[in-house]
Amino acid sequence: MLKQYLQFKLSQKLSPQQIQLMKLIQLPTQAFEQRIKQELEENPALESGKESSDDLDDNFDNTNDTLDDNDSIEAEDINVDDYLSDDEVPDYRTQTSNYSADDDEKSIPYASGTSFTQHLKNQLNTFRLDEDARQIANFLVGSVDESGYIRRTLSDIMDDLAFTQNVYTTEEKIEQVLMKVHQLDPAGVGARNLQECLAIQLQRKPQNPDVELALEIIEKAFDHFTKKHYKKLTQKFDITEMQLKDAIEEIEKLNPKPGGSYAGNSRLVEHVVPDFAIKIVDGELELTLNGRNAPEMHVSREYNNMLKGYKEAKDKSKSQKDAVQFIKQKLDAAKWFIEAIKQRQQTLFVTMSAIMHYQKDYFLTGDERKLRPMILKDIADEIDMDVSTVSRVANSKYVDTPYGTKLIKEFFSESMTNVAGEEVSTREIKKILETVIEEEDKKKPLTDEKLAKILKEKGYPIARRTVAKYREQLDLPVARLRKKI
Repeated sequence: MLKQYLQFKLSQKLSPQQIQLMKLIQLPTQAFEQRIKQELEENPALESGKESSDDLDDNFDNTNDTLDDNDSIEAEDINVDDYLSDDEVPDYRTQTSNYSADDDEKSIPYASGTSFTQHLKNQLNTFRLDEDARQIANFLVGSVDESGYIRRTLSDIMDDLAFTQNVYTTEEKIEQVLMKVHQLDPAGVGARNLQECLAIQLQRKPQNPDVELALEIIEKAFDHFTKKHYKKLTQKFDITEMQLKDAIEEIEKLNPKPGGSYAGNSRLVEHVVPDFAIKIVDGELELTLNGRNAPEMHVSREYNNMLKGYKEAKDKSKSQKDAVQFIKQKLDAAKWFIEAIKQRQQTLFVTMSAIMHYQKDYFLTGDERKLRPMILKDIADEIDMDVSTVSRVANSKYVDTPYGTKLIKEFFSESMTNVAGEEVSTREIKKILETVIEEEDKKKPLTDEKLAKILKEKGYPIARRTVAKYREQLDLPVARLRKKI
């Protein structure tokens, strides 16, 4: 049986303005500039540049009078709810590329030139090869990745040559052509694995006893070398530790990624624009917001005058009423956007200021061991904002400090209690762990268990598995792989 009944309930619903503000807050400087650029293109009622404060006040006052007090516009002609109650932010109100006049224009240089693959093909042109061999060589060069390796089996390459190039050949023929590719620069390019890459480079070096021994180690005892079984190597080749050390030094001079030295030069460099700058002035911290985050925007007087003209007109046609509704929408959108930019500036500055004062000891010294444990909630409580707002500010923003440009979220870390009962940052523990590993005897590197014991003696009681986790986060290998002669 169907029943009808009324139900009253309260629900929270984000307005388009709130959604717009949240999206603006999380944008870094460059994305914010693109966002402003799009808004300026899409909304003709929004203009950039300076305008006197009196004119701006007139704009807002006249707009409000026209929108709210215009008795000539009937309710059915302009329904405010049509453009205020939509859940989605209109397309014409979303992107940035405008910055303060006091900022120098910084153009980003773009890399150009010959690609890595083309560089290798140009070298192939100096070889005398028959038609099939040249096609195979070009295909092999095209299979070289950015690191300089060919990471495919010869059988796969043979099949692809038949299907895509209509070249029917054998693995032996491909192997012969591959030997030619191995003669290209940089040395080691076209190798199928690290062992072959190192061997090619050693073969190209001027030969002496150290290089010859290094080549023998790579070709005949690569597994022992990678695992740093130095005793087994001295026994296998009947050599002294000094001879082994000299050979390993030759190997350490080689490039494990020969393609990286060339391919990396043609990549576009990532350009990070700091959103904030922190300076030390007379022993005190000074925070500034990047001027490109504070563009000068104002509502178009021309559009405002259109509404005034409509208000003063005696006869109003249907097309005029449609036009004034469009104008009203654009003016409101422009005012919302300007207000959102101001709120964004304030939110960014207040949040970063709280972070700066919370981590004052670190910003004054640059010593990571002085980073206090800090989570998003600490800053949210400090500035009386939501945790999600702080997260949006911290996630993709950078700050220029006297110690380099840092990602803001790096200043956040969990805490643990030391033996003195004080809360310390996990970043502090990682820094101490890194220092201990740097100062260890490389002939007898410390195991994770010994590292845990040393940290405990220093007042940081953490388990061996936690030490292993922190070591991996610091990108430091296990004790066996840190061993040196």
